[in-house]
Amino acid sequence: MIADAPLAHWPLTGWRYGAGLVAFTFTIVFLPVLSTVALAQNLEHMTRFIWEAAPFPRAHASTIVEAPDGSLIAAWFGGSGEGQEDVGVWSSRKPEGGEWSSPAQIYKEPEQPAWNPVLFRDASDTIWLFFKVGQSPRSWSGAYMKSTTSGQRWTDPVWLPAGMLGPVRAKPITLANGDILAGTSLESYRSWSSWMEISSDGGKTWSKHGPILFGDMERDRRGTIQPTLLEVEPGVIRAFFRTNRMGKIATSLSRDGGKSWSPLRLTDRDHPSAGIDAVRLDDGRCILIYNPSTTRRTPLSLAVSFDDGVTWNDFLVIEELEEGQRGELSYPAMIQDANGDLQITYTWNRRRIRHATVPFDLIPEDPESAGDVAR
Repeated sequence: MIADAPLAHWPLTGWRYGAGLVAFTFTIVFLPVLSTVALAQNLEHMTRFIWEAAPFPRAHASTIVEAPDGSLIAAWFGGSGEGQEDVGVWSSRKPEGGEWSSPAQIYKEPEQPAWNPVLFRDASDTIWLFFKVGQSPRSWSGAYMKSTTSGQRWTDPVWLPAGMLGPVRAKPITLANGDILAGTSLESYRSWSSWMEISSDGGKTWSKHGPILFGDMERDRRGTIQPTLLEVEPGVIRAFFRTNRMGKIATSLSRDGGKSWSPLRLTDRDHPSAGIDAVRLDDGRCILIYNPSTTRRTPLSLAVSFDDGVTWNDFLVIEELEEGQRGELSYPAMIQDANGDLQITYTWNRRRIRHATVPFDLIPEDPESAGDVAR
């Protein structure tokens, strides 16, 4: 039974960790101080930069996927700054048990910046890389490349028809019926709006559905962008949206595979107008990664839902800037890997991309075991 009720916190009942920073390889070890959850004696939560040196000074909007050979692939846009003509799509691979490779540029449009790459592995194990090109979001053209070699080689880009952008920031999902559902959005001069793009033939053709609206003139004038998607039952999708100066994440529900949507409503999740992502675990729990603040893109936190995304409870801070420290921890991308762990990438101060692995055992098993936020 899928509800569409206002969100509320689960009771806080445990989960405290003291944090100690070890070495300077960006490995953070969380040692249990007080816990009501049966966890390993020493629980390690790792974050690290994907590269130490790169031929570009700034990077943003990363994406991550697990390849069929067990390697991780990350991509992002990099250059002298967002919207600059030298910005291209860059990528790095991490073999299973290995280290991240040096960044390699995999696409650059002459005299035009690239934006928001999105990696996606389809049901045939082909990896897609969607991206956008144009001087600003108002003039984007959408394209994709494919790889059947776990990201080692890519096809030439295929350009989508005008008005079709592909997934704007968060990964598409493959529905129970085999359709590919991608959340997309438009940023016009005066307003934002979110849409859905659906393919029923493996990505050969796409249909566009929307816009998805609040039904309130003022909120719809501000609008939403960058949907992230959870199929909570076959054909039933809950979407979450970045909002424009509303201070909360928005949500909507579809019961027909993404073709039509309930009116948008605001959740109780604080939101500074920044990228979010979500994933439904193999066991049905849902995980949201976001910035729980109305003013800053910090901290970067995880929340868990046991009721298909209706209610959420924060359980882990991935990283947090110090009070008064400038910068941002933003635009996260998140997947569950074949081992059940969460693999996460995110922007670190618009200069580098961080990678975090959150072990499956760290995710609360039920509302009673969820509790105080671990840092």
